[in-house]
Amino acid sequence: MALIKEIVQEALTIGYLSVVAEDQLRSQLQSNYDSEDLDAWIILQRAIAAGDVKQESRRKKASASPKAKDTSSSIKLAYQMAAELAYAAAVALTMTKNSKDQPSLGA
Repeated sequence: MALIKEIVQEALTIGYLSVVAEDQLRSQLQSNYDSEDLDAWIILQRAIAAGDVKQESRRKKASASPKAKDTSSSIKLAYQMAAELAYAAAVALTMTKNSKDQPSLGA
């Protein structure tokens, strides 16, 4: 069976992840893998989210339901907004409290 890195490299090269390759990834992720494999898997997930790699399994589902693409893009947008809000909250929580030397919004 191919290593995660090899499966990911092939998917990135051809821009497509077959159901067979996806099953191989699942199987490999349930067994032993190293940090390079995990990094490769994360890169693949980002490529799929960005639309650079298409998934055969998603294509079959999308053809069954015309609303699947709308739902998928809505979910992606919701995750992106949640990530941006979490980042903004983290930045706000790490900021020092306003003092007279620091201007603030609304003051």
